[in-house]
Amino acid sequence: MAVEERLQIKAGSEEYPLIIGTGLLARTGKILKEVGLGGKILVVTNPTVAALYLAVVEKALQDAGFTVSTVLIPDGEAYKCQSELVRVYDAAVASRLERDSVVLALGGGVIGDLAGFAAATYLRGIRLVQVPTTLLAQVDSSIGGKVAVNHREGKNLIGAFYQPAVVISDLAVLATLDRREFKTGLAEIIKVGLIGDRELDHFLRRERAAVWRLQTTALVEIIRRACSFKARIVNADVREEGCRALLNYGHTIGHALEAETGYTMYRHGEAVAIGMVGAAALSVDLGLAHSDLYRATLELIQAYDLPTAIPGLSAAKLVARMALDKKVKNSEVRFILTPAVGEALIKEGIPPERIYPVLYRLGAV
Repeated sequence: MAVEERLQIKAGSEEYPLIIGTGLLARTGKILKEVGLGGKILVVTNPTVAALYLAVVEKALQDAGFTVSTVLIPDGEAYKCQSELVRVYDAAVASRLERDSVVLALGGGVIGDLAGFAAATYLRGIRLVQVPTTLLAQVDSSIGGKVAVNHREGKNLIGAFYQPAVVISDLAVLATLDRREFKTGLAEIIKVGLIGDRELDHFLRRERAAVWRLQTTALVEIIRRACSFKARIVNADVREEGCRALLNYGHTIGHALEAETGYTMYRHGEAVAIGMVGAAALSVDLGLAHSDLYRATLELIQAYDLPTAIPGLSAAKLVARMALDKKVKNSEVRFILTPAVGEALIKEGIPPERIYPVLYRLGAV
């Protein structure tokens, strides 16, 4: 039986639907028509996703009257870069995209961010549709309007805020994810429970078996809650000038890990999971939280088989990477910390000597 839920995402003066359900890929063209889109569409995807879903999406678009062209980007975080961005621009020019044309991102976070930045900047901005095919992208990168490419010195340093016209999240795609990719999305859902949704945190601890079985009702519950929380934060702070920074819990260490290892050792959610353990430890070390907070964080992340340590990496190099993080303000590293499960705050001015012990506890040298 088909399942469908719709959330309305507000981002300041902009608003768009997020559709969560089953059987949505085959209805892509009809959904785009419903939200007023038409004309030419450039589908940006990668070979792995294309082999699974491109044919059904192309047919759905063509049946609805769209003129469709496609560009394939290699799979992996290393390809969220300026050279691949140019390939998307080249495809847009070759397809003669116009101001009312559409870029459709069919893939995970790399594709969504790269295609989104292309849409934001081509002809000074054309319409964007997000069709996320990973759990991570469904609950994180596809909503909120953050689009970017990486620089060799740091993640997402070149980007923009650009909202999509619609987000289409088909739960059926999750069945084709390998266990590691599924877990990396769970990390971002765990994050939401730890910083702002205690009911989600309780559900994740209580219904782990149902989540691992990809039970539809369990998936709808955790995805809906994660997206709803992010939507509330985004609407309150579209351009990350205040409370939206809370969504970066675990990311200060996580982004440093990704950059220091060349985006090849850790997937995003894995790095964030380690970062959340570090942030919980720092919360305790600074006297902001009881030691139970660290144990509760560690237990939940371990329960979902996510990494919690960084053996052998240089603590000094990681601290240097943090200094390049886009959340740095007045040359000071900012951390998102948790006084208790379901609560979060922004902490500035933490000196390196307070960060090093946490990194050593995680296994850095």
